[in-house]
Amino acid sequence: MHKLCLTLSAVALCCVGFATARAQDPVKVAPNNFKVLLENDQVRVLDFHNKGGEKIPMHSHPIYLTYGISGSGKTIFTSPDGKTREAENKPGPATWNEAVTHASESTAEIHSLLVELKAQTAKKPSGKD
Repeated sequence: MHKLCLTLSAVALCCVGFATARAQDPVKVAPNNFKVLLENDQVRVLDFHNKGGEKIPMHSHPIYLTYGISGSGKTIFTSPDGKTREAENKPGPATWNEAVTHASESTAEIHSLLVELKAQTAKKPSGKD
């Protein structure tokens, strides 16, 4: 019985690791939902559209901001370990989000802008102000 529990635990950990490793760029996993509006060495701005009930596969974001343009309802986010989190969608508020890997499903049609922040290397002072 102990061997069976250890084996099942190892399989579960491998599945979580595999799902995390397979998480991809949202534009690649859901090109009909995410459109790149701007990208440079500091940010990437994504236009996001989702119809109610539409599922977005597992994907990753660096630190990002979200701004709701239209649509009200809930989105259920599922992390690679299977845990879920529910968030309310409504036009207007901007929200800060830490880097994350998740899949999602919205209950209603939504339209949002996502601003993904890219890591910056520290700039050396130029000695000029």
